[in-house]
Amino acid sequence: MNNGTFQIKSWEEKPYKELDGGFKMSAAHIKQSYEGLLQGESIVEYLMTYCRDGNARFVGHEFFSGQIGDRSGSVVFQHNGIFEAGEAKSDWHIVEGTGSEGMEGLKGSGNYSAKHGGTASYAFNSK
Repeated sequence: MNNGTFQIKSWEEKPYKELDGGFKMSAAHIKQSYEGLLQGESIVEYLMTYCRDGNARFVGHEFFSGQIGDRSGSVVFQHNGIFEAGEAKSDWHIVEGTGSEGMEGLKGSGNYSAKHGGTASYAFNSK
């Protein structure tokens, strides 16, 4: 696995279902920039479910444009994650058939760990 970091540039989140006791469902629109093996910008769309204990589960898609190693173009990542104890963690992979230009046919998967605010660390392996 290759390592790097990403920075959240903006985060817009809107609840679409809220119940008593802290349970809610929301949609988040995020912009990020990457350094390391991945170099570029991305737009992420997450659907999030916050449990009454304050933890959350999320799924989403991320459109990444830039470079992965020596390959340039764009690709979509699919996320499956959890937020607990103040830290978000996600496992993600390239959605097959979404690569353009030099990323056509690229396969890969990774994970990240991010505390609230600041820079997050990721690990990624491409094929």
